[in-house]
Amino acid sequence: MKSVIIASLACSAAAFAPAQTGRASTAVNGFENELGVIAPTGFFDPLGFTDDIDQEKFDQYRTAELKHGRVAQLAVIGYIVPEIFRWGFDIAPGVACADVPNGVAAIDAIPALGWAQIIFAIGAVDVRGWFGNFDIGKPDLKGKDEERALQELQHGRLAMLAILELLRHDSQNLVKPGFDGLDNLITGLPFLYN
Repeated sequence: MKSVIIASLACSAAAFAPAQTGRASTAVNGFENELGVIAPTGFFDPLGFTDDIDQEKFDQYRTAELKHGRVAQLAVIGYIVPEIFRWGFDIAPGVACADVPNGVAAIDAIPALGWAQIIFAIGAVDVRGWFGNFDIGKPDLKGKDEERALQELQHGRLAMLAILELLRHDSQNLVKPGFDGLDNLITGLPFLYN
């Protein structure tokens, strides 16, 4: 009986002893000083895509991130502009741009020929680079290359989140119209619709 009491006292005393905590590993494969690593997240790779990769593969990932960011920026603009402006041409014979609804609802409204035009144009620009590299319109950065590259990376990340939210909101509105009680996508600027 004495041994049971002594053992229970020892266990209860151990419950109040300070626990030893292990140190978490903060190694990030040397990419913590790359452009785009910003506070408060630091180097953010929760899925471990950069585990055991070299600098060349990381640069390939960064190039893909920039490209996706640029496409997302164009997608956000392309999602918002039809709310206030409609082009005057036909996207397919007999289907004017003004007749195509905004957002996700446009998927069913655009005929196959219209989709073929869109896919051809995107493919031509992506594969052939037909738009080229023009000198006109480029800002004179004068030593601000790294700052502007960081801004482009941040804007691309924000645009990727923005287009996902626009698609989510619009898709939910298709399933349950008026779920949010709002008639227009851009509710903060009502003069756009007058």
